[in-house]
Amino acid sequence: MRRSERRGPGEGPGKAALEERSLQHNGNGPNPGTIPGSGSNPSPGSNPGPGSGSGPGSNRGSGPGSGSNPGPGSSPGSGPGSSPGSGSNPGSGPGSNRGSGPGSSPGSGSNPGSGPGSNRGSGPGSSPGSGPGSSSGSGSNPGSGPSPGSGSNPGSGSNPGSGPGSIPGLRRSTESEVFDDGTNTFFWRAHTLTVLFILTCALGYVTLLEETPQDTAYNTKRGIVASILVFLCFGVTQAKDGPFSRPHPAYWRFWLCVSVVYELFLIFILFQTVQDGRQFMKYIDPHLGVPLPERDYGGNCLVYDPGNETDPFHNIWDKLDGFVPAHFFGWYLKTLMIRDWWMCMIISVMFEFLEYSLEHQLPNFSECWWDHWIMDVILCNGLGIYCGMKTLSWLSLKTYKWQGLWNIPTYKGKMKRIVFQFTPYSWVKFEWKPASSLRRWLAVCGIIFVFLLAELNTFYLKFVLWMPPEHYLVLLRLVFFVNVGGVAMREIYDFMDDPRFHKKLGQQAWLVAAITATEFLIVVKYDPYTLTLSLPFYITQCWILGIILVLTWTAWRFFIRDITLRYKEIRRQKQEHKHEKDKCLSNGDGHSAMLEEQNGSKLRERKL
Repeated sequence: MRRSERRGPGEGPGKAALEERSLQHNGNGPNPGTIPGSGSNPSPGSNPGPGSGSGPGSNRGSGPGSGSNPGPGSSPGSGPGSSPGSGSNPGSGPGSNRGSGPGSSPGSGSNPGSGPGSNRGSGPGSSPGSGPGSSSGSGSNPGSGPSPGSGSNPGSGSNPGSGPGSIPGLRRSTESEVFDDGTNTFFWRAHTLTVLFILTCALGYVTLLEETPQDTAYNTKRGIVASILVFLCFGVTQAKDGPFSRPHPAYWRFWLCVSVVYELFLIFILFQTVQDGRQFMKYIDPHLGVPLPERDYGGNCLVYDPGNETDPFHNIWDKLDGFVPAHFFGWYLKTLMIRDWWMCMIISVMFEFLEYSLEHQLPNFSECWWDHWIMDVILCNGLGIYCGMKTLSWLSLKTYKWQGLWNIPTYKGKMKRIVFQFTPYSWVKFEWKPASSLRRWLAVCGIIFVFLLAELNTFYLKFVLWMPPEHYLVLLRLVFFVNVGGVAMREIYDFMDDPRFHKKLGQQAWLVAAITATEFLIVVKYDPYTLTLSLPFYITQCWILGIILVLTWTAWRFFIRDITLRYKEIRRQKQEHKHEKDKCLSNGDGHSAMLEEQNGSKLRERKL
């Protein structure tokens, strides 16, 4: 069975089924999403059941190039007013529109579903349509076997039409098409009982066969770790799927549960005293809990130091540490999350301004001018954003056609399929459009603010919790945000762009926002003195000026401009009505013209 699903990267079948059920419930026809001109036909000997013939008012004519042919023995019904065209298939229920002209739902050669009780088994004799707009390369086959109930059940290989008469709203214009043969192997099946059995055996072994040590601290650590592992096992098998499913839905459920554990850990740290919270870190690593000096990246900012005859460029080599590749790969991955060049560049430049503004609080932010703008913005960040945009371009053009591993005949094809398992299931191009409405503008500003706050938390958390920059916990936090950030951004975009099916903020986006806010609260509690250090006067002036400019543009774009355009439109309409009234009066029809002018102005005012 061939299946085409219109959903984002790795979306489970639940959303596609919801869309199909919604269309059938709203009466949008029994075969939503069939390719115009796909030309699949009923099998030989198929007999449309009651209601499968053309109902009253149905249009069954097919235009030039119609390639649909009923199998031998098929008996197309003809209701009152139906006009069977050459080679047309049995129509659907009352009121169906099967013509191939403008306004028809399926194109020429399409095979819409029949009414209740019809048998639309797909067998030999189906002929792909050859009319305009037909797609023989991905010919859809309706599901085999009888389809009781209302309408037919199209196979999951049908695609949304893009020509006249295609049903709108099934797939956003920024979503890619997906072709999937529907293979469901052991790798994709649920293993809830298997995980439960293994977990119970492990706990039974610890309880019955292992002697409990007498070390209280060791038992406490092991009990906490075991509790976390049990929660992760439950979440991986039972948590709700997110928008991604590659390489496996369980992978993203795992990171969702890790988000919950990390948020609970932050809440625990938040409720401790400053001294106890810092000393608690020793339970994770005995080397923590000791104040560490921050490295100053400023100092001598000469690119070429003539005083150092051995190595005049020693300042450049000193700045080339492990954070340079981290900047590049970090911004490459952030670009894959945000999927917009402008937003990435704004966040990159804004963070450098934040480093300038806060270098009096954290010495780590004190860098040379060429380190800020050449090494960071242009080389590391800029090159990472450029490579990310190239990857996005490739992903948007890639064909998302999935086939079961054992259905691929060649070893080369199998190896290619294994590698592609780690690429998205499908792709959605993000179109943020911040200036299209006030809601989207505020949402984009909020996304940028949360991104910048999460970036600052990286530096402030290790400062207040006394963690060295190279500690593995700092790296684990970055790996964590890399995995949850992409899911959160997709959920935020769906919440903004597709409110019909996403009526609330996604679970991962909610957790990321909560984690970012909790981290900031820990910084505020653990070192309020550093955060309350006053900004230099010129820095304060720059930020006040920037905020005023943003607020002014917002007021002009979404309030003053709209009011001005509306006033101009009303004034133009009044001038046109006055001209028409004068013209009618000159023709001797003044009374009727006055009434029409008054009624028209009232209707326009109601619309405005």
